[in-house]
Parts: sequence; structure tokens; C-alpha cells
Amino acid sequence: MLELTHLNLQFGGLKALSDVNFKLNQGEILSIIGPNGAGKSSLLNVITGIYKPISGDIHFQGQSTLKLSPHQITRLGIARTFQNLRLYLNMSVLENVMTGAYCQSRAGLLSTALRLPSWRKEEAEIRAKAEHHLSFFGNRLQGYRHQQPAYSLSYANRRRLEIARAMTTGASLLLLDEPAAGMNPHESAEIAEVILRLRDEGYTILLIEHDMNVVARASDRVIVLDYGKVIAQGSFAEVTEHPEVIAAYLGRKAVG
Repeated sequence: MLELTHLNLQFGGLKALSDVNFKLNQGEILSIIGPNGAGKSSLLNVITGIYKPISGDIHFQGQSTLKLSPHQITRLGIARTFQNLRLYLNMSVLENVMTGAYCQSRAGLLSTALRLPSWRKEEAEIRAKAEHHLSFFGNRLQGYRHQQPAYSLSYANRRRLEIARAMTTGASLLLLDEPAAGMNPHESAEIAEVILRLRDEGYTILLIEHDMNVVARASDRVIVLDYGKVIAQGSFAEVTEHPEVIAAYLGRKAVG
């Protein structure tokens, strides 16, 4: 579904990504791990078109995305969440999720401004879609919560809300940037279950996560980045026993 070939990203003299190559298969959960500053979030920013690489290519379902803008990439079927939550805190839970669907909206400016029947029909469809994706999270985001402002939600439910919004874009590939960040062990375990259920719903997932319990529970395959380079890939057990991975996390002097 997704293929990165010889991807390089540089900020001035700092090389954020160096010759990154990997494939993500349809229906797979692939985790990217690595120490702080390894280039993980930069990788997501390149895939979603926020950063442009200095060389290399990205193909999504066989189509190069390098010349596409972020909103065009979203329309193709790639959606993401963020390490630092990006919600509309003063909008309702339902309105936040509905915004995800507008990237696929067919209504023009005139029909929207005049609230023509075509706009009303599409707005009803978007509302129904948003309610459907919120129901995925059960009573966490259901019922009376639809009309609550996003700022009233707990931190864990805000994380769920951001995932629901990404689902409503119509994406087939979800990029989750540290969805368990700031959560306690019980909440992290719930997020791991959410990720597995997303795969069961037909989503392909690229996961960035520091919580190794989540990575171990939810991943089909793991790639390790260090200083922008892929230093290991394989199962969770394989990469956590790799000497370079141990050195990257514990320090080379500590393991040398």
C-alpha cells in the first residue's frame, strides 16, 4: 500500500532522514520506534506532504505523492493524528469529527452559502458518517457527548476523538503519532486494543509510539529509526534484541 524509497530529508546541515526504505502492506500494523530525535515525526510529515524530501520517492497504492499537497494526499486516503493534539476545542465532539469529512465534500461555495438541498443532503450524510465513526469508541464518545465541547473530554478521550476524525476523512491508511502519549498503563492497553480493532475494520496503520507495551501488543512488524536511519526491522522480539537498537536506547558506552 505504501512504499518509501531512498528517502532523504534535510534541514540546513541537519539530516533528519537518511536513505529510508520500507514497504507497508495492506492490512498491516507497522510501528516506527526510536529514541527522541530519531526522525519519526519528520517521517510522518514527509508522508503527509508537510515536508518535502530532498530526494527519494513515496508511492501510495502505486501513485507517487511527492508533488501533491497535504489536502490532496488526504483525499487519496491517508489521514493522521498528531503527537500534540490538534482538535477544535470549542467545537462539539460531533462537529470535530464532521470536519474530517469535508476534505471529500462535493458541495460548492454557492450551494453551501445558500444552503441548497444538495448541501443539506450532503451535510446529513457527513453527520451520519461522523456518528458512525464515533460509535466505534462505544460510550466513550457516544450519546450526550456528541454535543459536548471537545475541551470537556478527558485527555484519553481527546486522543480517541482525533482518531475518529481521521477515520471520517475516508482514509484507508491511518498514521498514528504517539496515540498513547501521556496515558496511564490501563489507558495505553485500551489504545492498543483500539489499534487492533481498527485493523479489523479494514484500516492499514503506521504507528509511531514510545510505549513499548503498545508496540508489542499491536504491531505486526517494527522498524527502528536512529538519527534518521533505519537500523533494524522485523518482529518486536527481533528488533528489541538487535545490538544496534539496544545501543541506540541505552547508549553505546553502556552496552559496549
